Amino acid sequence: MANEAVNPHTMPIAPVYIKLGVFALLMAVWQGFAMLLDVPDLPSLTQTLQALYYHTHEGDLINNVLITLARVLISFILAMLIGSIFGIAMGSKAWFNNISESLLIILLNIPALVVIILSYIWIGLVEAAAILAVVINKVPTVAVMLREGARTTDTKLAQVAKVYQLSWYRFMRAVYLPQLYPFFLAAARNGLSLIWKIVLVVELLGRSDGVGFALYSMFQFFDIAGILAYTMVFIAVVFVIELVCFKPFDLRIQRGR
Repeated sequence: MANEAVNPHTMPIAPVYIKLGVFALLMAVWQGFAMLLDVPDLPSLTQTLQALYYHTHEGDLINNVLITLARVLISFILAMLIGSIFGIAMGSKAWFNNISESLLIILLNIPALVVIILSYIWIGLVEAAAILAVVINKVPTVAVMLREGARTTDTKLAQVAKVYQLSWYRFMRAVYLPQLYPFFLAAARNGLSLIWKIVLVVELLGRSDGVGFALYSMFQFFDIAGILAYTMVFIAVVFVIELVCFKPFDLRIQRGR
């Protein structure tokens, strides 16, 4: 009944507390294993936090993270824009798909390392080569996802829009693109995770700043605690992006359904 009292003991645990609990458990397991093994190859959580404090206040952690974030953002925007245009065109136009499919398969299967090396050789060790290498590696996966999304759009809705003589802009905004939102979200999440990794390789091979360069420098000095400290910051940034950008968009999509 509506006025029936809710038993607090039967109320479900909020998902946020479950996630925090899992996170705390992982940290406790990490600390416990490090203390149990007591080897230099596995710094404890406390040692990693000390390294995080040092690299934040005495090193270039913040500067390197911001530089990497800028590269990730530029590459992400370009890859999503170009990949979405090509994917939607391939999914909605059979003739364009036939022309482009072979190129798409080739780009999907070329190793990212090959693209990075060739970009640096042909263009030079410059910022444009780094961004281009990341974009080329990501565009095909975005195109594939959006192509499948374009193929599943409801043609009957397009016919209704034509009957009501909707303008192209209104049709795209209110009818066509909302059907692709789940595919945009999937491509964005997958794209961000892939772009992060590729940017680090790009920085390791041909840049003198950024997280990738810093990790390579710490690898040379066998600074495992520093590597884990950068990794913690890396994970924290990803969680912030998920909560601020992707989660609200996901909730909007669910409400739309």
